[in-house]
Amino acid sequence: MSNSRLCLLSIMSILSLLITTTTNLVAAQGCRPDQTETLKRFKNEFTFSSSCSDDADFLRGVTCDNVTGAVTMLKLPSGCLRGTLRDNSSLFELSHLRYLNLSFNDFASSPLPSSFGQLHNLEVLLLSSNGFLGQVPSSIRNLTKLTQLQLSHNKLTGDLTLLLQNLTSLVALDVSSNEFYGTIPSFLFTLSSLSYFDLSENHLSGSLQTPFSLPNLRVLRLSYLNITHQLDLRIFSSLKSLSYLDLSGISLAPTSMFSDIDFTKNLNVLILLECNISKFPRFVRSLKNLEYLNLSHNRIKGNVPDWLWSLPRLTTLYLFNNSFTGFEGSLDHVLANSPVQVLDMSYNSFRGSFPNPPRFIINLSAWNNSFTGEIPLSTCNRTFLDVLDLSYNNFTGLLPPCLGNMNVVTLRKNKLEGSIPDVFYIGASTQTLDVGYNQLTGKLPRSLRNCSLLRFLSVDDNRISDSFPFWLKALPSLKVLTLRSNRFHGPISPPDGPGPLAFPKLQILEISQNRFTGSLPKNYFENWSATSLKPNDEEKYIGNYTRTQIIGQPKSSFEGNLGLCGLPLEESCFTENTPSIEEPDEEEDGGVLKWRAVAIGYGPGVLFGLAIGYVVALYKPEWFIKNYIQNRLLGIGRL
Repeated sequence: MSNSRLCLLSIMSILSLLITTTTNLVAAQGCRPDQTETLKRFKNEFTFSSSCSDDADFLRGVTCDNVTGAVTMLKLPSGCLRGTLRDNSSLFELSHLRYLNLSFNDFASSPLPSSFGQLHNLEVLLLSSNGFLGQVPSSIRNLTKLTQLQLSHNKLTGDLTLLLQNLTSLVALDVSSNEFYGTIPSFLFTLSSLSYFDLSENHLSGSLQTPFSLPNLRVLRLSYLNITHQLDLRIFSSLKSLSYLDLSGISLAPTSMFSDIDFTKNLNVLILLECNISKFPRFVRSLKNLEYLNLSHNRIKGNVPDWLWSLPRLTTLYLFNNSFTGFEGSLDHVLANSPVQVLDMSYNSFRGSFPNPPRFIINLSAWNNSFTGEIPLSTCNRTFLDVLDLSYNNFTGLLPPCLGNMNVVTLRKNKLEGSIPDVFYIGASTQTLDVGYNQLTGKLPRSLRNCSLLRFLSVDDNRISDSFPFWLKALPSLKVLTLRSNRFHGPISPPDGPGPLAFPKLQILEISQNRFTGSLPKNYFENWSATSLKPNDEEKYIGNYTRTQIIGQPKSSFEGNLGLCGLPLEESCFTENTPSIEEPDEEEDGGVLKWRAVAIGYGPGVLFGLAIGYVVALYKPEWFIKNYIQNRLLGIGRL
């Protein structure tokens, strides 16, 4: 979980405690019978998830007043309800409700019922990610006691100025990721009680030029609005309680970048993605409590200033997709003493030697740059390092001798030499190992069999000379194995006799451009899953999977391979004319089995299909960048 999200969650937790702390509240068993009956009727209006189908689970989020027995708080389990929330729902009979949280339930693209306006006692209304769409009813203006309103991540529309003008007691407002239109409600910037304010990702327009009068504001998110002018950051200098600021997608005035702004010293999180910044913002130097800084997708050139690494609390730094070329200061020390734990410098123009990484680094990404020289040996002294991605650079020398200490290692497309270190100890945490497109030799290290969590292994386009690694079948989680374009040789039939290739989870196998020999028994792939492989959080490091398909292919896809026989080829493995195959010399090309890919399913006597062609089109930069942006940079702290 990103630091920005942690900050948001902690802030919202504090707010919720302040807002919902009440007296005379007891558990659901203290509710009046008529109130309990109303709740049951409300539940029966929807399809209820099997994972939370009993009344006890439903009533766990119910609180009643211990004097009147009326329901005052309803916090339903997220994801339990599915159906349409109608205006005549039993919910709106609970007129004493003060706190209502229906977030993350699926209301099937329902319009927001106007009956919410009948719940005059509501102080907290949380309706995030419910699938609501359309115009927000004007009756929302009747909820004048509201202190917390959350409508984020729906498809709601309307003029916010008209909808919110009566809600003058708001402490927290989140209407992000909707389709609200009109001008940005200027009166909101004068609500002295407002502590959390999120208008981001709407169709709101207008200007922000007047200094804010929000003495208690802690979180401000205005990203991706239609601001009609370059924003001067100095208008935020009056927000002395501000700890979280996100202005992504808004063009910032260059003068404010280069000035010494009197920002609050409480600022912990600063997110300025796609703000058209061309020089490193100087005011950041004074933010001594800054923990999270994101300057990705800008136009910043030159060197990263040395003072940045001296910010005492900076733990997360994203500089992705800029035009940085180097670092100020000594490469031995400038980063090493920094408290940074997550560092992303990918997709820049860095060149020269790579600096010694921060001592407490956990996630280090610098792919798609022009770094040269050897990977610093100090990398192996970073005991917390979990993710290392230095792919698409010009590193030379040997692989680091500590690959087994990390969860994800991606060193693809460099000029690394030598063999893969045989250093994977029992219980190694390695899940992804990608050293493709280097100049590696030797054999696959047998200690890889100790990596029980290994999901993805790619050594393609190297000079590795070895037999087929049947011994990897011991890995229970291995899904992708790419050996393409090496010097692997010998039979592909299991050594213990004809039968299935017993890799329990394998879904993609790439062995083209090698020197394998042998036949394809009918049951070779019978235990393989035909499920398409879908990239997840770990697999975003490994490129574009062209997913396994169950389709027929012409025999020409396998023709011209001397040692290959069996379906779908016409050559029978049992004819008298079948040539004997000897293991070729390393430099020979004749008799080489050049599979394009293998992901075949056989039933009894039936060829269900086989996927041929390059099943794994690894590391297409345009795909990688797009997904990296979406999954790693824009997926920042949501409520």
